[in-house]
Amino acid sequence: MSHHIVEAVNLHYTYPEGTVGLEGISFRIEHGESVAIVGENGAGKSTLLLHLNGCLTAAMGSVRIGEHAITKKNINAVRRSVGMVFQNPDDQLFMPTVFDDVAFGPLNLGYTKQEAEAKVNEALDTVRMRHLSRRPPYKLSQGEKRSVAIAAVLAMSPDILVMDEPTSSLDPLSRRELINLLKQFQHTKIIATHDLDMVMDICRRTIVLHKGKITADGPTKDILRDSELLHRSKLEKPLSMQACPACGAPKRS
Repeated sequence: MSHHIVEAVNLHYTYPEGTVGLEGISFRIEHGESVAIVGENGAGKSTLLLHLNGCLTAAMGSVRIGEHAITKKNINAVRRSVGMVFQNPDDQLFMPTVFDDVAFGPLNLGYTKQEAEAKVNEALDTVRMRHLSRRPPYKLSQGEKRSVAIAAVLAMSPDILVMDEPTSSLDPLSRRELINLLKQFQHTKIIATHDLDMVMDICRRTIVLHKGKITADGPTKDILRDSELLHRSKLEKPLSMQACPACGAPKRS
């Protein structure tokens, strides 16, 4: 299962206008791990994720997906292993219908039309959106768009699922359905998010970013119990770990 491993070594990235995005990021994620990337706005979360499938290229350092370093030569192999769900689903949905959007990936990977159709139906069934297959994406709700964007990634059978703020703009029911869906995905998951309650539900490990650097990396419960660390990182404990505002009784530990 080495193809599921994600390893970054001394990643540095500076945006063209001079903003430092990453400053010496190193970590290794093993097969089957569910890892949260957390931090305040501008900490480098999205910048890091965009390095994991080659959308951005580090000025210094390297990223390896399984046996492949991310290079121009290996980028197609990497993108077959890494499924990326962007923060804004509108960045992924551009075809006339939901079916066409979900079929785009498999067809470009060389599947026949029949094979692609089977992949599409399976992926849409997984996210419970098959009834919308002929609907134009722009007519979907935000939660429906998010589910279709996930289906478009699942249709390519990735080994590693990378997601940027997957629960943002979702209503409570859609959020819970997404969390339950992610629990079913057995391969490696890397999720950048501000939703620390979702992190508690899905991710056993959490990496904290602050100003482009890793300031903590460890078991999620230990990270989220560390009030001083969270304060330095401009984060708060998840609501499920905060005391009841009415009676002051402690919640989940």
